[in-house]
Amino acid sequence: MRVLFTPSGVGLGHVGRCIPIARRLERDGAQILFSTYREGLKYVQQEGFQAVEAPDIGVAVKPDGSIDFRLTTVNPGPFLTVYTIMKQVDAEINFIQAFNPDVVVSDSRASSLVAAKLLDIPRICILNQFQVFIPRRKRFLKLARIADATTLTLVGRIWADVMHVLIPDFPSPYTLSTRNLHIPKAYHKKTRFIGPILPVRSDDLPDQKALRKKLGLAEDKPIVFAPISGPAKERAYFTGILRQIFSKFPDDYQIVMSLGYPNSSVEPVTDGNLIIHGWIPNRFEYLKACDLVVSRGGHGTLSQSICYGKPTILVPTPSHTEQFNNAKKAVDLGVAELIPQENLNKNVLLEAVRKLLENNFQERSEQLQKEVIKCDGLETAARIIVDAA
Repeated sequence: MRVLFTPSGVGLGHVGRCIPIARRLERDGAQILFSTYREGLKYVQQEGFQAVEAPDIGVAVKPDGSIDFRLTTVNPGPFLTVYTIMKQVDAEINFIQAFNPDVVVSDSRASSLVAAKLLDIPRICILNQFQVFIPRRKRFLKLARIADATTLTLVGRIWADVMHVLIPDFPSPYTLSTRNLHIPKAYHKKTRFIGPILPVRSDDLPDQKALRKKLGLAEDKPIVFAPISGPAKERAYFTGILRQIFSKFPDDYQIVMSLGYPNSSVEPVTDGNLIIHGWIPNRFEYLKACDLVVSRGGHGTLSQSICYGKPTILVPTPSHTEQFNNAKKAVDLGVAELIPQENLNKNVLLEAVRKLLENNFQERSEQLQKEVIKCDGLETAARIIVDAA
């Protein structure tokens, strides 16, 4: 069996959930090829998979990490954007014809689905956002309305014109991305909530005390874990703020930060009670060892934290509607606190940390973990792909 994975290359979240599936299929003899770009391409290659570089469709980013919709929509302009999309489709057609896959698995990329349809190749789509959202600020309101109407009809049809739409999220009523999934009824039969795709499950690891000893972490104080992910430009500003804040945290806490650079040295830098890693390959050990998580509002990190029973402080990327929606749902579930980036400072973050440690957040997080842990997105996705090929 030959499987072509075509995840979005923006950040590491999309490739990060495709890689475990690819490893699982490879274990059973499947031949794997990735088509992606940007950070995703480097990460896939670092993980040892064959990969081809697809044309990039990017967005403009402001210095504070927020998406610059003015520059994104004006530059490169609509005609060049259409040209780039067609260039992506053309590239995917060439990749598919050369590799001759039995099935194409897209993660949040429409171009490969269009190419596979033109070549009559079975198609599976992984996604946690059915349409593109523009912030509902006054200056973007008209653009937002147009985008919602357009993507729901155009992009929505591309997503749904497949054999299966796999949503790596919890079933209702615990679905994190529920506000991002306005799925027309006509497409419901193809849609399946499979649960998060975890390469390492909590039960497969030693207990928290043993992990802290193995990792050299404090056994007598709370551990705050801050695994920062997302596109490089978006996270640079955020990691700078967090480093300044955490360096002033009281010694009552130990903080472990990951800056999210896969190619960086694994040797950490220690500044008092703050430990900074460029990259943590065994991040799930740190996730189980910690008491709470500080992160953006990305779907992957948030769903992993819930699967490990960890309360989370969420600071969504400004103007990133999907992340805000994920964060709001986690708050509604009683396992998270949301801090807007413009309000983030030492006092606000420290107060949130104390709140999550001292109130019932820990208990609610563990209760939710028990409710959702039966979901095995990895095995379910692998089985569906094999059946489709």
